[in-house]
Amino acid sequence: MITKQHLRQNLVTQRTRTISYAIRDVVVAAKLLEAKGRAITYLNIGDPLVYDFQTPPHIVDAFCEAARKGLNGYSASAGVPEFREAVVEKERKINQVKIVSNEVIATAGISEGIQMMMAALVHPGSEVLLPGPAYPPYIAFVRFFGGTPRTYHCIEEEGWRPDIEDLRAKINDKTAAIVLINPNNPTGALYDPKTVQSLIDLAGEHGIPLISDEVYDRITYGQKLTSTAALAKDVPVIGFNGLSKVYLVPGWRVGYMYFHHPNGELAELREHILKQARIRICCNAPAQYAAAAALRGPDKYLEDVVKRLRTRRDLCWKRLNEIEAISAAKPEGAFYIFPSIDLQNRWKNDEQFVMELLKKTGVLVVFGSGFDPVFGAGHFRLVFLAPPVKLESSLNAIKQFLGN
Repeated sequence: MITKQHLRQNLVTQRTRTISYAIRDVVVAAKLLEAKGRAITYLNIGDPLVYDFQTPPHIVDAFCEAARKGLNGYSASAGVPEFREAVVEKERKINQVKIVSNEVIATAGISEGIQMMMAALVHPGSEVLLPGPAYPPYIAFVRFFGGTPRTYHCIEEEGWRPDIEDLRAKINDKTAAIVLINPNNPTGALYDPKTVQSLIDLAGEHGIPLISDEVYDRITYGQKLTSTAALAKDVPVIGFNGLSKVYLVPGWRVGYMYFHHPNGELAELREHILKQARIRICCNAPAQYAAAAALRGPDKYLEDVVKRLRTRRDLCWKRLNEIEAISAAKPEGAFYIFPSIDLQNRWKNDEQFVMELLKKTGVLVVFGSGFDPVFGAGHFRLVFLAPPVKLESSLNAIKQFLGN
């Protein structure tokens, strides 16, 4: 008979012990407080549907229609052909990216795409260069598969622009890929064409593929996104995108990756990602049909979404910079702001600051070191999806907390 004591020995792998995801990890403490009767304002997660945004009716109707038509069985592992074709059309029309449908793979949100990409790309000892700070799954999955995530400096005083010279200095024989997240999560940075081209040139110079995450591509407040693959010419680019943010369906978990490689350099990588797609069978089939309708359908609703978000962005940026211990660069895309906080010897780090803020005020944000222990430290991420009244009360609480 196997004893309980025996089961405890080496039951859990070391690779799973390394996993952390600050965006949802902080919710554990919030739920404990909520269970005791404390009202919590959740400004930690980028889900537009938590507050006053709603999925456009024509997209919901498309999902229901797909289900009623009986399109509920397994789909092709690479994705429903109609969805892949719609991705090709959307990328060409919106982002000026020219691809064909067999270069598109449907994924269960971008997170699955990141996991499959790193599983295929990262060898033990590989290094992947990531923006500092970065969306946590990039760091987690590189480490999970035995690689080393290395963050490159982004210049906060210049709107979190990537420091090309710091990036150049970190490239070596172990570098497997360079990642850019544009618009950026968690900073809201939007890279101008010159910056994107500099990243492309650097990757091309060293023969390194670029991974370009553009899930917030149509949520920008000034200039439009310059898609990496649109400028890359003969430099290989793996693009990540999805429906969660722009199309307001985060729970559907529909994303995609595409391969821009005019000379076929990524063909073997694509095939090994397709092997993973097969072993997980397929993504949500009716959601893919609905996603095709969303990509091809009317997008007038997006003007109102961006207008409302711009108002909330401006409110948070202004109010945060009026607080003596806080300074924040102005986000030009997505719906996050990433202020620096003067810890004033009152808190040992940004995580303790966030936990005490939660305990004292009920306002939940995410500690910056959860996005990068180097360049994220001393910051926090605030999501400005909530209505202005809710944001005002939260900002008042943060100000009062710091004043106390």
